Amino acid sequence: MPEHGAEHAHRDSNPRWTGPAMPVGLFAVLVVAILTLAGIGARYWARRDFDIVHALLILFFSINLAICYWEVCLLLRRDYIERRADYWRARQRETGRSAAVEFLVGRVPLRRILSSTVWADVWATYSQYDGSYADRRTYGYNVDIANGFVTPVPTLILYAAFTFDFLPSVVAGIIGAMMFWQLTYATSVYWVSFFGANRQARIGRRDMYIYIWALNCPWVLFALLGLYVSIRLIVDGDYGVLGY
Repeated sequence: MPEHGAEHAHRDSNPRWTGPAMPVGLFAVLVVAILTLAGIGARYWARRDFDIVHALLILFFSINLAICYWEVCLLLRRDYIERRADYWRARQRETGRSAAVEFLVGRVPLRRILSSTVWADVWATYSQYDGSYADRRTYGYNVDIANGFVTPVPTLILYAAFTFDFLPSVVAGIIGAMMFWQLTYATSVYWVSFFGANRQARIGRRDMYIYIWALNCPWVLFALLGLYVSIRLIVDGDYGVLGY
């Protein structure tokens, strides 16, 4: 997606776009699916078994890694996001379509699929439901940037440790307890900041349930599961909670 002439973003008719393209939403799903299947498949290859708790946490780790890249883009393209928020607002009024849906089904050339400018639109469209992501002074904006830079390393460590049990369980449990508690707390405070600022008054009930509750629930529900697993790793002194 070119940074200039952004009003033409995600339109197949743009003559400057050549080569194969795909919807950005499909690409995001494929990335998460590949990372998830790689973790589950690696465990099966190494141990010839499958564990549902392990699979759920690998799915969460895969989602978080993808989101972390988007959160890095939130910092790198913060000025662009503020401008694009205005574009998507006008676009949504013009078409009556959800900005988020239009972004996700929009096609982008594969040669630009990892562009930070492309993924900055995640936040420009999400800001239609929570304006804090187009305002760098807010809690939501800053906590997501922090997550994008702080959690990839522990996420990768736990992804590998839960798959191959190569770390002492107590070490993996301590890393997990710190990360999962941070995710649970940060997401809970995000909800408090959202409703405390009365931002729900600016969107419909349906959008609030989808974009504020449903999209953020994994960072509490999966994190609570991960916190339980981490505590068991420490207390039990082995990986039995993950089926080892």
